[in-house]
Amino acid sequence: MTTVSEVLTAATDSVMVINDINTKGANSIYAGAMINPEGGVIASTWTQAEINETVQRNVDHIELILAYTEPDVAGDSADKSSYTTAVTTGKTYITDNS
Repeated sequence: MTTVSEVLTAATDSVMVINDINTKGANSIYAGAMINPEGGVIASTWTQAEINETVQRNVDHIELILAYTEPDVAGDSADKSSYTTAVTTGKTYITDNS
């Protein structure tokens, strides 16, 4: 049986994606940027709309997981602040970059 902790762990990648794109924008590897052999960043060629879609998919993923009732993520008292903060950050990023 899957635990609340295991389900929340599955959303941690989405938190990382949102936070990285929020910080780095088109220079985030999650937004299509690449690292060259010297370790420098090659900015993404993705459009802002494509980056926003990536952020939205991750916001949607976190919101879905936070609403789970089996296991009862929604009703569990676990600290979910990193997830709810990432949702807010993602929504703000999209609004600010639309």
